[in-house]
Amino acid sequence: MSVSTPVAAQSVRAPLPVLGRDVTVPLVTGGEVTYAALDYAASAPALQRVWDDVAAYAPYYGSVHRGAGYLSQLSTDLFENARRTVAEFLDCRDDDQVVFTRSTTDSLNLLAAALPADCQVFVFETEHHASLLPWQDARVSYLDAPRTPRQAVAALERALADRTASIQEGHAPALVCVTGASNVTGELWPVRELAAAAHAHGARIVLDAAQLAPHHPVSVQDLDVDWVAFSGHKLYAPFGSGVLAGRADWLRTAEPYLAGGGASRKVSRRTDGGVDVEWHESAARHEAGSPNVIGAYSIASACKALTEAGFDTLVARERHLIDTVRAGLAEVPEVRVLSLFGDDAPRVGVISFVVEGWNSSHFAAALSAEYGIGVRDGLFCAHPLLRTLLDSDPQSQGECGAPEAAPGEKSLNAIRVSFGAGTPDEHVERFVGAVKELVRDGAKWTYRTEDGRCVPAV
Repeated sequence: MSVSTPVAAQSVRAPLPVLGRDVTVPLVTGGEVTYAALDYAASAPALQRVWDDVAAYAPYYGSVHRGAGYLSQLSTDLFENARRTVAEFLDCRDDDQVVFTRSTTDSLNLLAAALPADCQVFVFETEHHASLLPWQDARVSYLDAPRTPRQAVAALERALADRTASIQEGHAPALVCVTGASNVTGELWPVRELAAAAHAHGARIVLDAAQLAPHHPVSVQDLDVDWVAFSGHKLYAPFGSGVLAGRADWLRTAEPYLAGGGASRKVSRRTDGGVDVEWHESAARHEAGSPNVIGAYSIASACKALTEAGFDTLVARERHLIDTVRAGLAEVPEVRVLSLFGDDAPRVGVISFVVEGWNSSHFAAALSAEYGIGVRDGLFCAHPLLRTLLDSDPQSQGECGAPEAAPGEKSLNAIRVSFGAGTPDEHVERFVGAVKELVRDGAKWTYRTEDGRCVPAV
């Protein structure tokens, strides 16, 4: 997957307007400061454009599908047009289905429920739990963390070759699940090459694009993936909506993800007292119940906003922010940035690190309380990956906020800073300055542990 060439900082456009950009927060040391939201990898702030579109629709809110009234028909058109907008955003094939879900996690669990019998799933241990855990009812092969993109492709090819050699008769289905961009390191994975390896061995592939889609264009056809999953709340839309888009055959033959109205085409009583159900074969099969129209519309609005802004421009500006953060952290010897593929690997605006002499929860708490900067600390719902990356960096369990460790394990956690299309330059510059000051001078406040979190002492 190629990354746009960086451009000079002075030619990079201003950030896209997002909600909360002018919010001020109190500091424990006194006064207030504009909040620097640098936790985009968890949830990106909603674009102002998305919020305005939703507000404009809200007075016309109506029931979806089968409603005879004007507002019902308008809402139905809005919902189905959102499906088409998402399909265009992902460059889907003509016969692909776009299913609206609640999140990436929901999307991948839906696909897991639709797997054919005897399907074998291959997934790297480096995945977010949303793409690592849904396959528990299938035969799962967990692949070790690779240290280069080439190693990732080679490891998958070996695993698939072993599977092919072990099949004596017939053709057993297989699925590969891989992230597009790591939610821990931000590094881009070789999706196109992994898809080629999967298809060469008769397997299919699903792309977890939760961290990729907000930062880079995602083309189902160019990457040659079978499915894509992502979440609205990482794509600058409000919470509670997601997408699973891709091949229809497995979805069409699977039992509905949820049973209920909307998924059923015909229901009739049998003479024995039971019921017969004829399910839809369209995306509605897996969208039972009243759909989240505002969620679908907000995703479509975000897709349009990002497309109109131009990913070449967005990628170039984000590269400038990435370079600013990485250059600043490199000036602090106590900071170690976490990476699987090395410093030169292309990445999105997600950077995790540890600071020598600091527990990460303590450091993140100080960034928030003393500087008004919101980052994340912990294991980022990617525990196996963090254990690999932090194996040589035990954290003191006695320090404020240090997480509890299982017997025989080290207490581990890291700090993650993440940003995107709505991040002003000033926020990342303030973050770099705060890191340097904390490492040099220490925290200005005292902190204590409360419910496992490090918080300012009062």
